[in-house]
Parts: sequence; structure tokens; C-alpha cells
Amino acid sequence: MEPTTDRLKTPRAAGTAGVAFALLLAAAIVLMRIAIPSGDAADAPIDPDRRWAIRVALEIVPFAGIFFLWFMGALRAHTGEAEDRFIATVFLGSGFLFVATLFVASAAAGTVLEEGTPSDFGRHYAYIVLSTYSMRMAAVFVLATSTIGRLLGVFPRPLALLGSVVGLVLIIVGSGVPWSELLFPAWALIISVYILRARRGTPPRPGPTGPDLL
Repeated sequence: MEPTTDRLKTPRAAGTAGVAFALLLAAAIVLMRIAIPSGDAADAPIDPDRRWAIRVALEIVPFAGIFFLWFMGALRAHTGEAEDRFIATVFLGSGFLFVATLFVASAAAGTVLEEGTPSDFGRHYAYIVLSTYSMRMAAVFVLATSTIGRLLGVFPRPLALLGSVVGLVLIIVGSGVPWSELLFPAWALIISVYILRARRGTPPRPGPTGPDLL
């Protein structure tokens, strides 16, 4: 039998991974904002009764990072082999750095949950890594993805324009404005839904028949 490579290029689960990433990251952000509702997250007091929110958020983040890697694969498969190498390098680099800094910030934020240990350093470190690095890398990732989509014509013009706006907002404000971090998972969700719909509308490639099956 001849191998069917179409199914290996973009598994349906890879497109769904973008939706899972967006929902998990959004849930983690909301939980962190529940624990630290306003003000500078590096200095704002944390309600002891809401430490559970931080604990759950930190449990969610690793899975969000894993699904994000699948999301990157889905985006690359959707753009095809004609992607620009320069922009693709920025795309991959910013994506990997986003996951790395997200994990580092989460590990540092975990010091808040340690009983009997000073957590000020961990809180400030986590906030700086998240606001200065993670959100900026997310912004570069969004801009690179939107640029690739616009140049190759794989994204509609309004979708590419939306990505440019989201990227510029994230790179300027970072997470300094409360709840602005939700722009990234919201964008990822919109892109993932579009990819899933685009893949569903693609007619399946006919398989081998007759003697080819032998």
C-alpha cells in the first residue's frame, strides 16, 4: 500500500491544540488575576484565601506550553513550504523563547506558595520575566505569524491586520495593563478556529484504487 502523507502533514489534533492552548493560557491568566486583582503584580498583596488560584494556574501552564508547540506545528503546516526563511526563523525563535520564559516565570511564581520562605524576590522575578520577556516574545510571534500569513496569502487580510494590531499592543504595553495578556490567547483561538475551518473545507485527496491497492 502507498503511504498517505496528507494525514501526517497536519494532524487534526494539531489544529485543535491551538484551541486547547488558548483556553488553558487564558484560564491561567484569569486565575492569576483572581489572586492579584489589580495593581502591580510584583508588589500587590496576595489574599491567602486565593493562593489556590495561583496553584491551579501553575499546574495549567506546563500543559499550555506543550499545546503551544503543537500550535506552532499547525501554523507551519498551514503556511506550507513557501515560507520566508528569515521570518520563519523569527517565528520559531520567538515561539520557543515564549515557552521558555513562560516556564521560567511560572517556576519563579511558585515561590509564592512556599511557606516560611521570603517570596518577594520570586514575585518580582516572575513578574519581570512575564511582562518584559514572555509578552514581548508573544508579540513578536504574533507579528511574525501575521507577516507570513499576509505575504503568502494564507490568512485573510482582516486576520493579518488583527494580528499586527495585537502584536503591537502586546509589545508596547506587555502585561503592564491588567488583563491585556488575554489578547494573546484570544488571537491564538481565532487563528486556530480559522485553521480548523480551512482544513475542513479542503477536499480530501483521493486514495489509490484498483491495482494500486495491491
